[in-house]
Amino acid sequence: MKPHCAAWDAALAMFCVFWDAFGHWVGVFERGMLSSAVYQQAGLAGLMRAQTAPAQNPAFMIPAAQEGNAWAFVADLAAGGTAGALSKTAVAPIERVKLLLQTQDSNPRIKSGEIPRYSGIVNCFSRVAAEQGVGSFWRGNLANVIRYFPTQAFNFAFKDTIKGLFPRYNPKTDFWPFFATNLASGGLAGAGSLLIVYPLDFARTRLAADVGSGKTREFTGLMDCLSKSVARAGPLGLYQGFGVSVQGIIVYRGAYFGLYDTAKGALFKNERDASFLAKWAIAQTVTAAAGVLSYPFDTVRRRLMMQSGGERMYAGTLDCWRKIAAQEGSAAFFKGAWSNVLRGAGGAFVLVLYDEIKKFINPNALPSSE
Repeated sequence: MKPHCAAWDAALAMFCVFWDAFGHWVGVFERGMLSSAVYQQAGLAGLMRAQTAPAQNPAFMIPAAQEGNAWAFVADLAAGGTAGALSKTAVAPIERVKLLLQTQDSNPRIKSGEIPRYSGIVNCFSRVAAEQGVGSFWRGNLANVIRYFPTQAFNFAFKDTIKGLFPRYNPKTDFWPFFATNLASGGLAGAGSLLIVYPLDFARTRLAADVGSGKTREFTGLMDCLSKSVARAGPLGLYQGFGVSVQGIIVYRGAYFGLYDTAKGALFKNERDASFLAKWAIAQTVTAAAGVLSYPFDTVRRRLMMQSGGERMYAGTLDCWRKIAAQEGSAAFFKGAWSNVLRGAGGAFVLVLYDEIKKFINPNALPSSE
């Protein structure tokens, strides 16, 4: 149990660091030291840089004469969270089909033959509708929306904050340094937010993978899933697959934010003049590429989630990678990947919608890549 205890202690320590930093920042706002006028001048990243960097460095100072509130930060959170919640609800049926295909080889009821295997996307769609009802396509969606709102909101808000800690580069003259900066800021933002919302992601997976109907369902809802999982495996059971999730989230978020911001900066002279359709096309390509690159990590973590509180098929992350490759072949890592590409349309919509909502809330705000 020592490795598990160490992992849990590390997770708690990281959470405390994030929470303490956030609480300190909110306290600064409550004391009236920062202003929306300053935000418009320096941006969210500038404000955070002023609070965390050496005070003697003039580049990190904020004019003392300006006062205000945290409206800009709240607006940033609201824009990203609202866009993400709407998008996830819209693509929930595709998301559930993807999870069923991805986890069926570790689902006890399917492995035992009680429930026949799904042969593909079309077969899964038709059978779920017939056997579990159309409403079951949104099974686990509540957990996903609750999870996605803070995840997406903090990803977008803190992506700009983290990016502000790096030097600024011109995408036209310093393409690769600009790309690396966006890649790092996106990856770190995703990894940080994942730590906080992981139990909700775990619950979403288990609810979506529940192939029962009526009284044969394993879980009746979000709270039932969380309480039963904790009763069976303890609090750590909610963090099954967390390690590989961090690896995957860095790969996905790094590409998701890094490639999108890089492409916008490189292709558009003035992003505000770019059409919605052009930005959506770029976002669609980026989310599809990011999803395929990180999909094997996602498959491994979902498999590990499925064994929480039940029969252990895998001794750990490396054992899961090895057994899937040896027993099912490398193609097994990409089961449900095509539905993930379709789902990526929602992710692309989020990226573009975020910029549009942010522009509506504050017409003078800079786009996310600037």
